Amino acid sequence: MGQAIASLAEDRYFDLEPGQKEIALELYQQVRDLPLVCPHGHVDPRMFSDPDYDFGTPVDLLIIPDHYVYRMLYSHGIALEKLGIPRLDDAVVERDHRKIWQIFAENFYLFWGTPTGIWLNEELRLVFGVESELNGEEAQDIYDQIAEKLTQPEFRPRKMFETFNIEVLCTTDAASDSLAHHQKIGESGWTGRILPTFRPDAVVNHIHKPGWRESIQALSAASDIDVQDYGGYIRALENRRAYFKQMGARATDHAALAAYTEALSSREVDRIFQRALQGEATEADAVRFTGHMLIEMARMSCEDGLVMQLHVGSERDHNLVHWQRFGPNTGADIPVTSEFTHNLQPLLEEFGRNSALTLILFTLDESTYARELAPLAGFYPALRVGPPWWFHDSFNGMRRYFDRMMETAGIYNTVGFNDDTRAFPSIPARHDLWRRASANWVAGLVARSIVTIQDAEAMVKDLAYGLAKRAYNLD
Repeated sequence: MGQAIASLAEDRYFDLEPGQKEIALELYQQVRDLPLVCPHGHVDPRMFSDPDYDFGTPVDLLIIPDHYVYRMLYSHGIALEKLGIPRLDDAVVERDHRKIWQIFAENFYLFWGTPTGIWLNEELRLVFGVESELNGEEAQDIYDQIAEKLTQPEFRPRKMFETFNIEVLCTTDAASDSLAHHQKIGESGWTGRILPTFRPDAVVNHIHKPGWRESIQALSAASDIDVQDYGGYIRALENRRAYFKQMGARATDHAALAAYTEALSSREVDRIFQRALQGEATEADAVRFTGHMLIEMARMSCEDGLVMQLHVGSERDHNLVHWQRFGPNTGADIPVTSEFTHNLQPLLEEFGRNSALTLILFTLDESTYARELAPLAGFYPALRVGPPWWFHDSFNGMRRYFDRMMETAGIYNTVGFNDDTRAFPSIPARHDLWRRASANWVAGLVARSIVTIQDAEAMVKDLAYGLAKRAYNLD
C-alpha cells in the first residue's frame, strides 16, 4: 500500500482560536457517543428486511446510488454511462466495476475540501479501515479491501445499523407504497427501529404532467378507494396516512418548488382535479392545486398527529436531456430563490397557532434564514426550522445556519439534525460533522461569555439528540 491517509485529528473542524477549540472539544466529547437519531432520510428499507442483504460491490455501494458523488465527476466531463449509471432506454453502460472505481479514484481529488470528500474519507477510514489515500495508484488495492469487508457478516446492514449506534431511522416512502419491507422488518424479530414516512408528492405535485394519473391509479389500488373525484382523493390520502401511522410513521414529507399556499373552494379544487383526471390541467392549475394541498396536509396533520416536513426550493431535473436519459434524482437539481412570508401566510392563518401541528421547514435559499424563517419560527407555535439541507449540509453551511438562524429563533425552534441521505455508510460521518459544528458554534458563545458552560452542555446535547427526538415524537 502507498501513502497513508493522515490521521483524523480529534479536534478537526473546530475554530483555530485555542480557547474556543478547547471548549468545543470538551463539549463535543460529551455528545460524540450519543445514539444517532435519523428522522428523515432516503435509505432503502429493503436492506433491513433481509438479514443477509448484500450491498454488492464497492461501486454498488458508494458510487452508483449517490448523486453527490457522480454529479461532481459529471461536471468534469465524465459520462455517467462510464460510471455505470443506468439509462432509462437500457442503453449500454459500463459494467466493469473495477474500471468505474479506477475512474473514481483517479478523480478523487475533485472532492478535496467538499462535504462529500469529508464523508467519503471518514467512511473509508472509520467504516472500512482503509489506511491509504484514494488515488489511481491505490485504487484496486482499496477496492479489494472494501470488497472483502462487504462479504463479512459485520457489514450486513442490520449489523452496521447496530455498530453505528442508530437509535431510529426513518425512510421516505410513496403514498401508494405497500410498506411490505417495513412489515417484514417488524415480523422478523429484529429490534432495529426503522419507521416509514408518508411522501405524497407523486399524487400532489405536477398534476399537469404525464404519469400523474398513473400515480392516482396506484393510490386507488393501495387505499382500495376508487378515486374519481376530489372527495375520493382526500379519503384515499387519509386512508394511506392512517396505514402509515399504524406502521409506525411519525411524519409526512412534501417537496415543492415554492412555499406557495392557497385555500381553494371545494368547487374550484374539484374542477381542477377533474381537469387533471382528463389530462387537461395547466401549469397554473398545478401550482394552485399543490398550494391548496399543502394546507390540506396541515389540516390532516392536526388531526392525525403526523409531523409535516416541507422541503422548498429545488428546481428538479434542470436538464431535460439528462432527465430523458437517466430519470429523476440523478444529480441535475438546482436551488432557486424562495419566499416564505407571503407564500405560507394562508396556511399559517389557518393552522400556524395550532399546537397540534408541527410544520418543519427546509430551504435551499440561505438568504431566507435570518430574513424570513427565523422570524416566522420565532412567532408561530406550529413552526420549526429544519437543519441545513442538501447543498448546504456542510461545515460552512452549518456555520452560516447557526449564525443566521439562532439569534431570532433560538435553537429550540429548530429540530437538530437530519442526515437526509441514501448513502447508508455515510450516516455516522454526517452526524459527527453536525455534532462538531454544533459544539464549535456553542463554544463560541461560551468564549464570548454569552452562555455559561452549563447552558452550553445542555445546548449541544439537544442539538445532537434531544431536539430531533422531541420534534418528531420519537420518544
